[in-house]
Amino acid sequence: MSKYSDLAKQIVEHVGGVKNINSVTNCMTRLRFSLKDTHVANVEKLEKIKGVQGVVNKNGQFQVVIGTDVALVCEEIKRMGNFSETINTTGDEKVSVVNKVLGTITAIFQPVIPAICGAGMIKAVLALLTACHLLETSSQTYTLLSMFADSAFYFLPIILAFSSAKRFNCNPYVAAVLGGILIHPTFSGLVSAGDAVTFIGLPVKLISYGSAVVPPILIVLLQSYVEKFAKKISPNAIKVFLVPLIVFLIVAPLALIAIGPLGSIIGDGLYVVFDFLNNEARWVIPVLMGAFCPLLVMTGMHYSLMPVQLAQYATLGYGTLLGPGMLASNLAQAGACFAVALRTKDKELKGTAVSAGTTALFGITEPALYGITMRLKKPLLAVMIGGGVAGLWGGLTNMRTYASATAGILALPVYITDDLSNVVNAVICMIIAVVVTFFVTLFLGIKDEDEGTVEKTASVEELKKEASPLNKVKVVASPMSGEVVKLEQVNDEVFSKGIMGKGVAIRPSEGKVVSPIDGTVNAVFPSKHAIGLTSEDGIEILIHIGLDTVELDGKPFEAFVKNGDKVKKNDLLVTFDIEAIKKAGYDTVTPIIITNSADYVEIMETDTLNIKRQDELVKVFS
Repeated sequence: MSKYSDLAKQIVEHVGGVKNINSVTNCMTRLRFSLKDTHVANVEKLEKIKGVQGVVNKNGQFQVVIGTDVALVCEEIKRMGNFSETINTTGDEKVSVVNKVLGTITAIFQPVIPAICGAGMIKAVLALLTACHLLETSSQTYTLLSMFADSAFYFLPIILAFSSAKRFNCNPYVAAVLGGILIHPTFSGLVSAGDAVTFIGLPVKLISYGSAVVPPILIVLLQSYVEKFAKKISPNAIKVFLVPLIVFLIVAPLALIAIGPLGSIIGDGLYVVFDFLNNEARWVIPVLMGAFCPLLVMTGMHYSLMPVQLAQYATLGYGTLLGPGMLASNLAQAGACFAVALRTKDKELKGTAVSAGTTALFGITEPALYGITMRLKKPLLAVMIGGGVAGLWGGLTNMRTYASATAGILALPVYITDDLSNVVNAVICMIIAVVVTFFVTLFLGIKDEDEGTVEKTASVEELKKEASPLNKVKVVASPMSGEVVKLEQVNDEVFSKGIMGKGVAIRPSEGKVVSPIDGTVNAVFPSKHAIGLTSEDGIEILIHIGLDTVELDGKPFEAFVKNGDKVKKNDLLVTFDIEAIKKAGYDTVTPIIITNSADYVEIMETDTLNIKRQDELVKVFS
């Protein structure tokens, strides 16, 4: 059995087995599952599998981060079952409208990325060859290579239509024909002629749809509804030709009369935005992308920005949205990993850091993000600082990309223009990202307990044996009664990944929250779903009742304290209606987080499975 088949077998087992998988596909580093029931998946065991960098459950996709070998693992998983490659929103997860839209965009563009990046790199190679005077632009070789590169962008409406059809569950070949209508030579000729065109008396707006992004997606969305209607009314004996006939006769005219022009209006609006940012605030986007790109990568939502980036290429001829900021962020991940490798004494962590840092140099950052920076936390902060600083340089120097490519050292050719200062600025941006992040990581440091195998923590008994007489142990009581849930099992990455701090969660058996400490109320959220406390000895605690319950606008909650109130143990803080929360479709599991965990040696949760109010919940060692 190969290492990939063994890894695939373990992953399938811990996502709930073959029967729990609706579909599976992969991007450059992640397996993307649609599961029948995400609660069956054992995230804790998945993350302990050697070869798994992390797990993300967001926007209806259950994602397992593997790294650059993900395609080989995905192939092994597909051999284990007849899985579809169409990833739909996981049925048992409540997903907001915004996340559904972003998730849809991501799903459409994720399969298209290799084609776009490959074609973009041909353009980059051409730019490099001509800049070095190794190839003349007048040569037939240049003309053909340029054609190879342009084909992916010229025929983008067809490619996106095909990908959209898989997402919207309609015929992808019919969708490809609809996409082809937008760039058919006859229609292109009508556009060039400029004479008025009508269809059954309705005006057809003459627009060039080469490299169009929004129109094909909207057209196929309409196709999905028309196709369902056509299947419903068509007799079985003639469905094979009647359904596509109805689709073509309804959707194709609407594509040219209404949907295409709507996409053009959106494109014009994007042009105005891009023009303003480039002229008035060119530094804003690279700084934001440089600093916050890791947060987008955590959920895989960086792909959702690709349509806007392609629209920028189409309207301006160059891109500033993704390239400079992601280049800064990716190289910052490398700098942080190399600093961890230098600082740590743990051989295993050192090897992982060097490997992840090297991969990050080439633009693949998930191993660095999940294997090093996010788990050690302080290096992630350093990445955001270094990425932001390098992004600021990219913005101030007006760095631009002229083709799509994975943001790493091999992507330098996409910055080449007649003015070589652009590529020089890109090199300086990379140096700033690596150097600043490297030294910020060394300055912030990594704690001894974070070194080595990150999952490894001492037991309470071991900690007591090793603790000096000066160590202090502080106890946080349970604010509610219910079933104890490990934080890693909470279906929200902000809590399960420890981004807010260490702690534990409780699935409440009654709708009452009391104070776990003597201290002060420092935050009562307007929606009353969460409350912040500070104990008399400085422990900062967040009690978050349910997941995403902020969307309930406080209706099932009643608060009995306000900001600044002094409280004693067992004082009533909040009551809530458990059944109302469940009926609204929300999870009642309640994380209790020590938000200043970094100030303490260790946070140890109870090993009790069921707990009552005021029982010992967490021990804080200082």
